[in-house]
Amino acid sequence: MAVIADTSGINNIGMLGIGAYRPERVVTNDEICEHIDSSDEWIYTRTGIKTRRFARRDESVMEMSVNAGRKAIANALLQGSDIDAVILATNTHLLLTPAGATKVATELGCNGVPAFDVTVGCAGFGYGMALASDMIRGGSATNVLVIGAEQLSVALDMTDRTNCFIFGDGAGAVVVGPTEEQELGPVVWGSDGSQFNAIRQDFDWVTFLDGDRVQRPYLRMEGTAVFRWAAFEMGKVAVRALEAAKIGSEDLDVFVPHQANARINELLAKNLKLRDGAVVANDIEYTGNTSAASIPLAMEDLLSTGKAQPGQTALLLGFGAGLSYASQVVKLPPVPFE
Repeated sequence: MAVIADTSGINNIGMLGIGAYRPERVVTNDEICEHIDSSDEWIYTRTGIKTRRFARRDESVMEMSVNAGRKAIANALLQGSDIDAVILATNTHLLLTPAGATKVATELGCNGVPAFDVTVGCAGFGYGMALASDMIRGGSATNVLVIGAEQLSVALDMTDRTNCFIFGDGAGAVVVGPTEEQELGPVVWGSDGSQFNAIRQDFDWVTFLDGDRVQRPYLRMEGTAVFRWAAFEMGKVAVRALEAAKIGSEDLDVFVPHQANARINELLAKNLKLRDGAVVANDIEYTGNTSAASIPLAMEDLLSTGKAQPGQTALLLGFGAGLSYASQVVKLPPVPFE
């Protein structure tokens, strides 16, 4: 009887490099308020957001991903040909097919590798990290590029006072690969489909094309429901991630929650009982909520500004549409030089 060969992977893995891309255009709260009855003070008080970035109309998720991915590969001291797979977490690649990751991989010189998109809302980067970790440990890859990228500005109804001020555009990327010691803990991930409609596209494209609607589909959100779910349920997920990595909250140097709302993040940090001096990411103030891109962008900001240091122990916690979530304890990658 024929015996099917198996592959053996690499157990000790971590983030070898990180890269970010932020569009040039800065959009202030005052500009947002030109379309809604609100104010800079109201928006900042309730979300912690002062500004966000919007991409140019001719600037796609794929272009932003290439920019962030190229920097991550360079910061990992690798070349495109060293990458064995590309995972793109996004909800705003505007084509249902083909996957944006395929073109991104080719543009980066990662020719012939598996490349695919993950559409899991704001938890997408965490899902990508889980898949990359399992691929490397399973032996199907050695170095995996994980990208979170969004162009949410094209999905917003700028007259919708419930959410148009929350979101922004950008891309962040990391290379996951072999390290001397274990630098990535197990990913605790899941979903709650009972709240499927809490963050959603308001109607599908077939309904739009077959109906008499004037407006195209937009992103809608039940803000109160999402706030309650995130504030009270995600603390439990964070604790599970700490338990899976066999560390306590007092061991954390850095907390990088999804940049959805500063008040949610303050509550999560407080409930975790972080030690004095622990750093909590606050990239939302000048970047807004960039969904799948928010965690890598926040990590890159902490490292670039010196607020956090390479090798420090960090807890990542993503949550959003689905409702979905993913959390993981990691060691932070090297400071980006690109």
